[in-house]
Amino acid sequence: MPYKFNFRQKSPKRRFLLILGLATFIACFTLGLMIIFWGRISYALDLNMTQRVLYGSLFLIYGLLRFSRLFKEEPEDEK
Repeated sequence: MPYKFNFRQKSPKRRFLLILGLATFIACFTLGLMIIFWGRISYALDLNMTQRVLYGSLFLIYGLLRFSRLFKEEPEDEK
């Protein structure tokens, strides 16, 4: 899995997608932690502890997958 860690100037489209991807990662990760640890959400959503951990971990895993795909180099980007 080649990853792109060079710091050359990105196009405005790539820069926007990077910022959007980081915002998605932060939102999913935060929502996952809130579902697991914040008690008020369990009352609002009527979830027991097992369901809270399950849904929260799904959001955490999805956020981590989105974050890992941010730096993956696409074949059409290779130059």
